[in-house]
Amino acid sequence: QVQLVESGGGLVQAGGSLRLSCAASGRTFSILSTGWFRQAPEKEREFVAATVWSGANTYTSYYQDSVKDRFTIFRDVAKNMVYLQMNSLKPEDTAVYYCAASKEMYDSTSVRFSDKYHYWGQGTQVTVSS
Repeated sequence: QVQLVESGGGLVQAGGSLRLSCAASGRTFSILSTGWFRQAPEKEREFVAATVWSGANTYTSYYQDSVKDRFTIFRDVAKNMVYLQMNSLKPEDTAVYYCAASKEMYDSTSVRFSDKYHYWGQGTQVTVSS
């Protein structure tokens, strides 16, 4: 089993930045794909970003088009942490953000589907004011 705990959410003005953290514990060596999803009120959960182990010490990152060039996902394997650096935040980024992990490696298509992930955190609220 793997446990995930997110932190770092909060209230920020448009144009500001936040860094979300996801701490993993348990059988973390089994994690090959890690993603961030978000869910706004009355909307479905959507993919934000993911990082997938691609051999040796390399990872491949994927992003939703609306956050590309603004958000960066990165993983610190030694600390069992995954981060989402969010810059130039917009009101439409307001949502609960969830960290997710999987024991499998996914391609650029599969990595975007929430049902591919085995483990989930409880979520952290991000609110961007205009």
